[in-house]
Amino acid sequence: MTAPPGRFDHLIALTDRFGTFEHAEGSRPRREHGYCADDVARVLVVAAREPAPEPPVRALAASSLAFIRASLGARGDSRNRRAADGCWTSRGSVKDSWGRSLWGLGTAAANTDLNLGAEALALFERGATRRTTSPRSMAFASLGAAAVFDVDPTNRGALDLLEFNATLMSLPRAPASGWPWPEVRLAYANAVLPDAMMAVGTALGRDDLVRRGLDLLEWLLERETLDGHLSVTAVGGAGPGDRGPRFDQQPIEASSLADACARALTLDASTVWWRGIAMANAWFDGENDSQIAVWDPTTGGGYDGLLQSTVNVNQGAESTLALVSTRQQFARHCSVGV
Repeated sequence: MTAPPGRFDHLIALTDRFGTFEHAEGSRPRREHGYCADDVARVLVVAAREPAPEPPVRALAASSLAFIRASLGARGDSRNRRAADGCWTSRGSVKDSWGRSLWGLGTAAANTDLNLGAEALALFERGATRRTTSPRSMAFASLGAAAVFDVDPTNRGALDLLEFNATLMSLPRAPASGWPWPEVRLAYANAVLPDAMMAVGTALGRDDLVRRGLDLLEWLLERETLDGHLSVTAVGGAGPGDRGPRFDQQPIEASSLADACARALTLDASTVWWRGIAMANAWFDGENDSQIAVWDPTTGGGYDGLLQSTVNVNQGAESTLALVSTRQQFARHCSVGV
C-alpha cells in the first residue's frame, strides 16, 4: 500500500516572519485576520513529528516555537490572537490555545532531530503549571505532557499535569442513558478526548483509562462511519438523537480520529484502528458523504469544509494542518494495512 506524501508547501506559503496565517481566500493568506496560537501550535506538532524533516520544515518548526514563546505569559497562560503587524490582540488565558501550545511544545521537546528540545521543554514546564477543568483544553495539554513523559518519566511538570487530568477524567459523567460520551453532545475535535485518556492511562499505568479511551474511540468511530466511509460530526455538534449525514463537516474531525486511532494501534491489536486511519485518509480523497476530495492537489492545501454537494474551497491553516497530520499518520502506519 502506497502512502500519499505529506506536503508542507501550502503551510509554508501561509507563513511569514511572525507565524502561519489562520485564514485564506482560496489559497491566498488573509492577512487581515492575522494568526492564532491554536493553529501555530499545531504547525509545531506536525513539523516536530515529521520524519527526517527538510530545512523548510525545520524553519517552520523554529518559527512556530518563536510564536509560542511570544504567546506564553510569565505565568504560563496563552495569548491566542495576533495581528499581521505582530501585535497581540487577545489576553492570556488557559483555554484551547494553552492546551495546544503544550501539545506542540511537548512534541517538539521529545524530538531530537530539530535541536529545539531544551527551549521547548522550558516553555512546556512554564505552561504546565496552569490548570483548567475544560476537558478539551486539558486533553490537548495532556498529549504534550505524555510526549514529554515518554522521554523523561521523571519530569515533574508533565507528571503533575497527567495526574490532574487523570483525576478529572475519573469524575462520573453520565449525560444521558445509553449515551457513553462524557459530554451531552459531540462537539469539535472529538477524538482528542479518548486520545488523551489513552495517553494519560498509558503514562500512569492506569489500565482503566486506557480501556475507557479505547471503548469511547471505538464507539465514536462506529458512530461516524456510514456505508464504509467516514461521516464525521458536523459544525454544531451532535447529540443522542442526531443522525447523519450532516454538514458542513470539518477536516479537524477526520484528523483527530486518525491521531487517536494511531495511538490505539500501539495499544491494541484490533484491525479497527488501522481502518480508522485509512478511512480518515480516504475522507480527504473523496471517500466521504459527498464523494468530493477535500484538498487541492495543486497547492497541497486542505479545503475548509465538506458541504452536501461541494466544498468550501478556502484553504486555511486548520484544514491544511488536518490534511498534513492525517497523511503523516497514514504514512507512519500504512504497513499495517498491507
